[in-house]
Amino acid sequence: MRRSFLGPRFLSRSALALVTAALLAAGGAKAVRAAAIALPQERWSFNGIFGTYDRAELRRGFQVYKEICSACHSMNLLHYRNLQDIGFSEDEVKQIAASVQVTDGPNDQGEMFERPGKPSDAFHPPFANEQAARAANNGTLPPDLSLMVKARKGGADYVHALMTGFVPAPAGVKVAQGMYYNEYFPGHQIAMPPPLSDDAVTFADGTKATVDQEAYDVANFLAWAAEPKLEERHLIGVKAVLFLIVLTALLYGVKRKIWAAVH
Repeated sequence: MRRSFLGPRFLSRSALALVTAALLAAGGAKAVRAAAIALPQERWSFNGIFGTYDRAELRRGFQVYKEICSACHSMNLLHYRNLQDIGFSEDEVKQIAASVQVTDGPNDQGEMFERPGKPSDAFHPPFANEQAARAANNGTLPPDLSLMVKARKGGADYVHALMTGFVPAPAGVKVAQGMYYNEYFPGHQIAMPPPLSDDAVTFADGTKATVDQEAYDVANFLAWAAEPKLEERHLIGVKAVLFLIVLTALLYGVKRKIWAAVH
């Protein structure tokens, strides 16, 4: 009897070929996707063992967050008093806190009431709850930015790239309704519209407010918010290394003295 051309051996080879082709295609797509979202590497003052935060950049970054980002994004882990750590005076912090109305209470009549914010208050959220946030953003929940730099691979580089990565979609790429094309966002389609524009803020120190400058400064501010004790950690590390160097020298001297007569 004649063996069928579509026998088991042929099917197994065909299946193997299809699987191999699929894996190669997936690997190629993954490589293309990875190359497409490679992040530009910026120079950050806080990098390295001697890194420190630039207070001017942090103040400008807070201004970008306050005037632009805070319309949608909360920072629930920060309190207004923390702003003194980046160079704001006590009076400035009181003024910033008092610019928002905070729900407090209950009062003697058992009712909640509104009052000006205090330095001890947490940053005022833009929405009362998650449902209100989703309703105002077409079902999308804007993430809290308190730990965003730590939560995203690439850290401050990712934040800066995302803020500056809004470009027209390439030919042949269809952007879904209500989405925007961003060359650095995974998948390239993001629900957040471009938040920054040239001169979107007027920096108090006179710095030109370009999109790149605004993105760089707010990335610095979010890096500080995610790790406010970085400078203290760096200082402790340097002191520990110096201590170990001195201790090693002393132990070596003691060893030489004890074993000097032994050959």
